[in-house]
Amino acid sequence: MTKTIYKGKDRGHANHGWLDTYHTFSFAGYYNPDRIHFGALRVLNDDTVSGGMGFGTHPHDNMEIVSIPLEGALEHKDTMGNTTVIKKGEVQIMSAGTGIQHSEKNHSSKDTVKFLQIWVFPEERGLEPRYEQKLFNEDDRLNQWQTVVSPMDSIDPGVKINQNSWFSMTKLEEGKSLTYQLKNNKNGVFIFNLSGSAKVANELLENRDGIGIKDINNIEINATIDAELLVMEVPMFT
Repeated sequence: MTKTIYKGKDRGHANHGWLDTYHTFSFAGYYNPDRIHFGALRVLNDDTVSGGMGFGTHPHDNMEIVSIPLEGALEHKDTMGNTTVIKKGEVQIMSAGTGIQHSEKNHSSKDTVKFLQIWVFPEERGLEPRYEQKLFNEDDRLNQWQTVVSPMDSIDPGVKINQNSWFSMTKLEEGKSLTYQLKNNKNGVFIFNLSGSAKVANELLENRDGIGIKDINNIEINATIDAELLVMEVPMFT
């Protein structure tokens, strides 16, 4: 087992007034040569956007972009003709492929929206852009894994990603344990603790802490306080 700890307090941080953002990996004005990516996982941003504000229309290409609202609602528009609202409990994926432009804005004029913005390198470049969002019953992740992202050719539930990658979420009650079994033993897992605290690989993960682990087949997670966690299983490469 090889593990790397990413403490929440050590993340990159920028407050632009309308946007308060934390970067687990190097992004925009934050650069850390030891925090570029974890395998195919390139970006993990923890964003809070003020009411009525958001990211204006901008381009992307050759990246799988996943958004997970944690509070409030996001308004999405793109050049494929999609105009949608994504709320807590839903997961959105946008495969940028050969190129796409989109905007993500706070759907509310007064309340903040909080969401995770996650980028994953695609398995193949130059693919046709695509968009998908799906609502998940959060009760179905109580003390068990709920798959919210899975590969295009997988029968597993979840929005589909152009990568050999799975995202799973759980709400684990204090004192409960849960084992994550890797779908592909060549992959690694990045575990992000959204709230509470949990012990993973003999490390205590508190609010917004993360841990990247590779060279394992499975990993046990023990909640020391009611915890909500996101596990991202991704291919590993230098």
